[in-house]
Amino acid sequence: MLIGFVIGLTGGLIVHMVAPGAPWLETFTTYITQPIGQIFLRLLFMLVIPLLFSALVMGIAEMGDIGALKRIGVKTLAITVVVSTIAVLLALTVVNLLKPGSGVDPALAQILLADARDGAQAIVAGGKEAPTGIDALVNIIPSNVVTAMSSNDILAVMFFALMFGIGLLLVETPAAQQLQRAIEGIFDVTMRLIGIVIRLAPIAVACFMFNLAAIFGWDLLARLGAYVGVVLLALGLQMFVVYPLMIRLAAGMSPVSFFRGIQEAMVMAFSTASSNATLPTALRVAENNLHLPPRVSRFVLTIGATANQNGTAMFEGITVLFLAQFFGVDLTLAQQAMVLLICILGGIGTAGVPAGSLPVIALILGMVGVPPEGIGLVLGVDRFLDMCRTTLNVTGDLTIAAVVARGETTEQQLA
Repeated sequence: MLIGFVIGLTGGLIVHMVAPGAPWLETFTTYITQPIGQIFLRLLFMLVIPLLFSALVMGIAEMGDIGALKRIGVKTLAITVVVSTIAVLLALTVVNLLKPGSGVDPALAQILLADARDGAQAIVAGGKEAPTGIDALVNIIPSNVVTAMSSNDILAVMFFALMFGIGLLLVETPAAQQLQRAIEGIFDVTMRLIGIVIRLAPIAVACFMFNLAAIFGWDLLARLGAYVGVVLLALGLQMFVVYPLMIRLAAGMSPVSFFRGIQEAMVMAFSTASSNATLPTALRVAENNLHLPPRVSRFVLTIGATANQNGTAMFEGITVLFLAQFFGVDLTLAQQAMVLLICILGGIGTAGVPAGSLPVIALILGMVGVPPEGIGLVLGVDRFLDMCRTTLNVTGDLTIAAVVARGETTEQQLA
């Protein structure tokens, strides 16, 4: 991806300096670079609905039974939702205050925005007719889930997936168990296909960056640097302010001792950029270094590897607002609230693997009227940011495990 990013960026900047507005440039972008980018995006959109549905259903169903939900499950879920909400609110606040995507020439941005909308008409068209107010709240509950899937209504699909996962928890028949295994198979197949699609990303990144750099020139570099800085700032505030406060106040532990004990898991998360790959290390440090009860750490960390993605939720929110600012798309408070909700739920439904958030971001962009092609801006730096946000995800899982474990210990002592 980095090689494709550099090639596309360098080529676009050279064209911007040597032959801005050349007739051949429009032909080249229309018949070569734009179609390649569109094919990549369509492949992602094709897979995002089955991925989110299967991941959410499995995340709920793997809790085991309603008994687990009554105490540890409800506690874990409540803390996860609260911490994820804090994370996304923090991210949206930082990006709204610093506005890393603002300042781009509105005329150029609108030209690119118009071209991108023509190329992604099927995705963006529904956004203009999206319901607002109480209608938007009611429409979260789909009257026809097939229609919701075909129209990329991500909130409705997520609601159905949550209800379906709870249903699998309540029904303990052989047929239901077979269905759960089938849905797990859908998740495995979808993840494999996304892995294949992501291999095409370097070519798509080169095409995206060529188009953008040829139009925006050097201003693109300044905006991209500001974007990376804002993402790191938001992740740092969550890591070194919110989590230490939770560890001290809710878990009753020393933040210094906590971070010293989990440093091996943090390094593993940073190097692999995968919450799932880091899970064995996280389980070991939770039991051996933090001395958490195994039944608590295993439950919380296993669920958290998929269902607690604070860093991913923050990254999705910042990226959507950054690209909206970049292309001059003003998002209303209602639209930002929708982005907030999707990012929180998306944190549950995003796979804990490298680049697992990219399909969700592309879909959110289309929903709020931002050209999905804009995702090419961030793909070149995504690997580094993915490593950073995965570190935050794993640290958040261990933080929640420590908080839940303290309550369980207290209850056992009282008993």
